[in-house]
Amino acid sequence: MITIGNCSGFYGDRFSAMRDMLEGGRLDVLTGDYLAELTMLILGKDALKDPSTGYAKTFLRQVADSIDLALQRDVKIVSNAGGLNPAGLAKAIEALGTRAKVAYVDGDDLRGRLDSHPDALTANAYLGAFGIAHALDSGADIVVTGRVTDASVVVGPAIAHHGWKRDSYDELAGAVVAGHVIECGTQATGGNFSGFLTMSPQARARPLGFPVAEIAVDGSSIITKQDETGGTVTVDTVTAQLLYEIQGPHYLGPDVTTDLTSIRLQEVGIDRVAITGVTGTPPPATLKVAVNSLGGYRNSTEFVLTGLDIDAKAAWLRDQLDAELPIGPDYTWSTYRVPAPDSPTEEGAACILRLSARAADADAVGRALTAPAIELALASYPGFHVTAPPGRPSPFGIYKAAYVRRDRAPETVHLPDGSTYEVPAPLAYAEASRPSAETSRTSDKVTSRPTGATPRPTGATSRRALGELVYARSGDKGGDANLGLWVPQGKSDAAVEWLLDTVTPEWVRQLLPEAEDLAIDITPLPHLRGVNIVIHDLLGEGVAASTRFDPQAKGLGEWARSRFVDIPEGLL
Repeated sequence: MITIGNCSGFYGDRFSAMRDMLEGGRLDVLTGDYLAELTMLILGKDALKDPSTGYAKTFLRQVADSIDLALQRDVKIVSNAGGLNPAGLAKAIEALGTRAKVAYVDGDDLRGRLDSHPDALTANAYLGAFGIAHALDSGADIVVTGRVTDASVVVGPAIAHHGWKRDSYDELAGAVVAGHVIECGTQATGGNFSGFLTMSPQARARPLGFPVAEIAVDGSSIITKQDETGGTVTVDTVTAQLLYEIQGPHYLGPDVTTDLTSIRLQEVGIDRVAITGVTGTPPPATLKVAVNSLGGYRNSTEFVLTGLDIDAKAAWLRDQLDAELPIGPDYTWSTYRVPAPDSPTEEGAACILRLSARAADADAVGRALTAPAIELALASYPGFHVTAPPGRPSPFGIYKAAYVRRDRAPETVHLPDGSTYEVPAPLAYAEASRPSAETSRTSDKVTSRPTGATPRPTGATSRRALGELVYARSGDKGGDANLGLWVPQGKSDAAVEWLLDTVTPEWVRQLLPEAEDLAIDITPLPHLRGVNIVIHDLLGEGVAASTRFDPQAKGLGEWARSRFVDIPEGLL
């Protein structure tokens, strides 16, 4: 058994978490995930200003604060905080003057080497876990990487501890699932959890504890957290994270393809959930590459509409600005909700109407946008005001996915003694591989499932909020939105059958009208009591370019739960 903790789910997570985890209980390895598609864009902009940067500076400060304690307790530290410059981060750690042995893994950076995206700001292949394992086997105390998959920082230590081989597919897949659960930090212990009201007041009062995975030699695991920390670990909190940012029944990784339909969960103690039964097959022959390019500039102005005649006020404002705004930029008006009548506060009687604009040229969305808007301050709807003074345009990025042969991104380990090691290729590949390039879907895809044994309820229905029956978790995958819906523990199997039978692309479009013209994928996951939904292109060109109210689809699941649907009365 190897015990692996997490201390970061994103660049900007709780700074004290590294030391807290080291002080909180026994660990073999402490991991941190600092990278996301948006983070790579941020690091790319940093590197433009100063090529010696491009890594997560927070991680360096955390190591400076905690490395002595990690060495004292013989805890290895593994993180993808190297970002675009793992060599620079390793050098900066060594400059701290500790006795820690530092290794780094690179080979993911393909900037300037992609014919399809020659001018990309960042282009990073998702590497795997065997480089991390080799670094640990070679005696490294700290391993930093560039863009490996989020789960790889967990899978690598498990490989090193258990001695798994390239074809240990079931074991690797089990570790991938454990890594996926803990990589987003406190999302596995009650953070962003639809069922937060089921958590005890004490669990919610304390800072949520970061998760821990105890991974066995067969790849099975137990997800838990350290004692005396806030939050909770239940089948439902683990399910919430398992349904986060996945795109189908097969989780494609650089080392293994994980069958998500094989996952079994069981509560085996207080704050202890076992993950068993996970199976894996060979990985695809190509690697996914996350590509960020500078897309131009954007700016926005938020108008406050108050009181009566909201629709008429908005229409007059739009008519006035449409006549004055320059042709060229891409303009987007947000939707708004008419306030409830007779509000006892002014804020309750108001709503926001946002005008956003994007263009290749900063000047086109600078004063050319804001001046016509502000000049209407005394000449438009009654109660005219804006939420903030006009701002300067800001650059935005566009995310795309590409796919390359593995020999285009050799995974290389740089060891503390100065030697290097190139990770061998996998022994076999999946018969059906990734596409050569990513394109927007134009049609729906529904994965079939075995017929359930529980009869679907019949009889009278009630028009009720979907959230009375299901929990949800949502997020972004490039320009696509991922939405997981599941029936929580304690509710009937008949409710699960109803959910699996009910969710179709057409039903999702009725539930979420913003998806009306978009392609939708449906993947039933009966053993998780739920279904995964991918709404293609809901987020346009990715979070950094989106002008949507919720650009990362973080609130999409809670919106879905608030929508009214016809639910059999016997399930309520």
